[in-house]
Amino acid sequence: MVTKFSSQTASEYLSGEKLYGDDFTPEQIAAWFEDERDGYFDLEQSGVFADKYAYGYHARNKRHGFRYLPDSPFREVLGVGSAYGDELLPILERCEKVTILEPADGFQNERFTYVKPSPSGHFPFKDNSFDLITCLSVLHHIPNVSFVIGEIARVLRPGGYALMTEPTHSMGDWNYPRRGLTKRERGIPAAMQRRIILESGLTILHETKCHFSLTSRLIHITRDSPFNHGWVIRMDELISRMPIWPTSYHPAIWLQKIKPCALFFVLTKSES
Repeated sequence: MVTKFSSQTASEYLSGEKLYGDDFTPEQIAAWFEDERDGYFDLEQSGVFADKYAYGYHARNKRHGFRYLPDSPFREVLGVGSAYGDELLPILERCEKVTILEPADGFQNERFTYVKPSPSGHFPFKDNSFDLITCLSVLHHIPNVSFVIGEIARVLRPGGYALMTEPTHSMGDWNYPRRGLTKRERGIPAAMQRRIILESGLTILHETKCHFSLTSRLIHITRDSPFNHGWVIRMDELISRMPIWPTSYHPAIWLQKIKPCALFFVLTKSES
């Protein structure tokens, strides 16, 4: 069943003034959770992304995230919605214990400890538990984004690091089915991402605009994910930094779609 809005409500959400799902009731959150529980896994299994699964964002993560981390080991690491945990491979030798918070049963990796998330978004961990948290392209699948970022801040140790990236555009009109997307996913406006992060008590160490809308088409040259190639990532970053691109959350015309479509954050939690 596809969500339908009144024209006024749709205008508020699609304009980026309000984040759809962030003010949902517990019942609405639970329904969203059920819709999205296996959404990404089902897409991956259906071959929407590729005939054979391969993680496609190593070069992006290294450039925008991992290179800003200290060289020291991370005793406790949390991957939020990290599927098979492949995003951690470039730094895995420095990760002493990895916990994956993942709703889909199909994603399993014997090297890691898997924990089921609560539909409410509450993390089943004590305060100040993790030295490093990754949350890469996960929050746009979650309704109550503010609460979940607050949970990331709560369980991150003072002085620890969190890596986060999310799309900043609407990803289409979610009043209607969208090919290649899960039922509920939607992007999070850039200004809203910054505001929620800062209100959670986290500090932004680095912020990078990325995922220029035409970069993915380079797959015809790279023959695999363009975001696994360093030269593509550097070019994507350079183009995305240009101050000429539109900032509309829900593009009305095709010209508004040509822009960087995501932000990548390196965050920390104050030790004071």
